Order: sequence, then C-alpha cells, then structure tokens
Amino acid sequence: MLYRTPKLDEPETEVVDSIESLRKRLSRQIGGSPRRWYGMLRRNALARAIQGSNSIEGYNVSVEDAIAAAEGEEPLETDAATWAEIVGYRNAMTYVLQLSDDQHFAFTSGLLRSFHFMMLQHDLTKNPGRWRPGAIFVRNDERGEIVYEGPDVDLVPQLMTDLVVWLRKGDPKAPAIVRAAMAHLNLVMIHPYSDGNGRMARCLQTLVLAREGILAPHFCSIEEYLGRNTQAYYDVLGAVGAGSWHPERDARPWLRFVLTAHYRQAQTLLRRVRESERVWDSLEKIVADRGLPDRTICALYDATFGFRVRNSTYRPAAEVSENVASRDLTRLVEVKLLVPKGEKRGRYYTASPLIRNVRERASEPRRLVDDPFDPASGVLSSGQQQLFSQ
Repeated sequence: MLYRTPKLDEPETEVVDSIESLRKRLSRQIGGSPRRWYGMLRRNALARAIQGSNSIEGYNVSVEDAIAAAEGEEPLETDAATWAEIVGYRNAMTYVLQLSDDQHFAFTSGLLRSFHFMMLQHDLTKNPGRWRPGAIFVRNDERGEIVYEGPDVDLVPQLMTDLVVWLRKGDPKAPAIVRAAMAHLNLVMIHPYSDGNGRMARCLQTLVLAREGILAPHFCSIEEYLGRNTQAYYDVLGAVGAGSWHPERDARPWLRFVLTAHYRQAQTLLRRVRESERVWDSLEKIVADRGLPDRTICALYDATFGFRVRNSTYRPAAEVSENVASRDLTRLVEVKLLVPKGEKRGRYYTASPLIRNVRERASEPRRLVDDPFDPASGVLSSGQQQLFSQ
C-alpha cells in the first residue's frame, strides 16, 4: 500500500488551474524566443535546482559553482567532497532532461536505481544503485532525536515495485503536478536507499513533470523553492509521515504544500523572465554603442545578475574557443564594463558600476508572494473565498 492521492477539493482544483495559467504565460514568454538570454535563463534555472536540492542535504555551493556544474566545468571554491555530490546530482538531472521526450521511455525499478547510482557512485559505502541493506533512520541533529524510521527493509523491494506500477498507470486522471507530488512523497517515505533519498525523490518529481511536457524541464522543478524553505519542507513531511511508514495517513497537507511551491516558483520565474528581457535589451544597446560582438552580452548578462564571470563559463554560453573568450573578456575590461578579480586560473570578472545599474533599472520591486490558499490572495474565486471565510 502506498500513500493515496487525495481527491482534489474545489480550492485545490482552482489553485491547479492558476498554476497552469501561470505556466502558459511563462511558456508564451520564453517558448518562441531564439535569443541567447533564454538559454542563459534555462541554464541558470538548472543551476538553481542543483543548488537548492543539494543545500537541503547540507551540500552548499554558490550559484556560480552550480552554473559550473551545469556546464560541466570545474568549481571556483567548492571542496572536493561537496563537489562530488553536486556533480552526481547534475548527472542525474541531465539524464532527466534527456528522458523528457524519449519515445521509448518507461518507468522501471532499474531506472530508479540507475538514477541513484549516478548521484552517489563516488561513494560505494552508500550502496549506489541498490536498495538499502538494513533499517534506516532520519535524525534531527539539533534535537538529537530520530524523527523518521523507514519501513522494514524486507518491504522495500515490493514497495518500490508498487511505486513503479503506480508511476506507469496510477491515477491517470490526476493532474501531472499532483502525480509528481505523490511520486515524491512515496519515494521519500519508503526511503529505499542508504543515502540520497531526498534528492532522489525531488529528481523523480521533476522527471514526472518533464515527461508530461507541460513546460521545458528546466522550469518544472521546485527544488530552488524547497532549498529556500527547507524547514517548512521537513515540517510537512514530518506531519504527514508521523515518524514512520504510515501510508494510511492523509497526504493533503503535503499536496497543498507542493501546490503552493509550484505557484510561488512560477511567479518567481515570470519575474525573472521579465527582468531578463529588460536586461538583455539594455545590454544589446551598450554592446552596439561600443562596437563589441553580440556574443559578449552573455558575459555581461551574468555579471548584471551578480554572478562571477569566468572564461570557462563564458565559453559555452558564447560558443567560442578559450582564446577568443579571453580576448572578449579582456576587451570588456578595457571598455570598463567588467572588473577583473584574482589571477591566472582563479581569475573571474564582476560587473562594473554601469552594468550594476542595468540590473537596478530592470529589477521589479520584491514583494511577498501570495499564498494561493489564502482567500485574501485573490487566487480563489469569490465562491471559494466565501467557503474559506466561514
């Protein structure tokens, strides 16, 4: 028996519809654009997903090093042990992207074990690619207590078989966003691996969404949101799990948490798209006025958003050789658009005051993002608001 998918009530249905509306807007704004900024935005979305999911497990990297991971480059400052975890997760997420439109795709237990091996092959003590060999406990180190115990090890193979069967044909009428949330919940509660269960569950959720084709896979993930709201994420899992394997419990609190995450992440992405368009337009004028190649906008774009620019991360974005990238970056320093930092292999570049001002002029005021289940947010219809106020 797995956790059952709750039947959506009217407020949940309306929130699902609101998320779909936001995603359609996002798809329209980014889907048809051939401009390089879309590729940069997509790369940054993947990097933030990598950063967010791993930060939940205590593996913290800068956005710049997460971008380096997404590009297959070396880190600027991350230690070797943490980098191995980041690269493993990057490999698994890259496979998600590869499978998103594969016509021969099928969910299998072997596929899930393969994802796990990609993540943790650097540490054979964690049994990468295999179900856990014994009991497993989740401990809260701050309180010094066990907060969750996975189901008996003898149940794991059958539970994972049940999950795979469900992934293939369970709850076919449920919205993809709901099915993905339930896949996440069931895997993390089964806790089938010796380590990496949370990352695997989040990766699986993204895979389910990507397979539905509702949006480019890079923009499906809520891992950035979960990384920023880790305690709330743990709290809702704790409330639903009640300390051990209890699939009879109501999964609705989890579902509402995930719907809220998707709603807020979609709003964040829409804001970034609008800001990216304004930034790119401004940078095009700056580059044209100075007679610089259009490709140099890629370096300025990253610098505008506060990222450290390196030769190794500029090259794939601009699609140039190392020598051409070096000349471009030197020229951007000469015209006072970038500021060099460090020496030799450690050299990177940051935005000049002029480029920082581009970001300031393009930025939208930050505000608290709505809770879609709060009647005051305006997401629910007037009828739903009356229901919630009673």
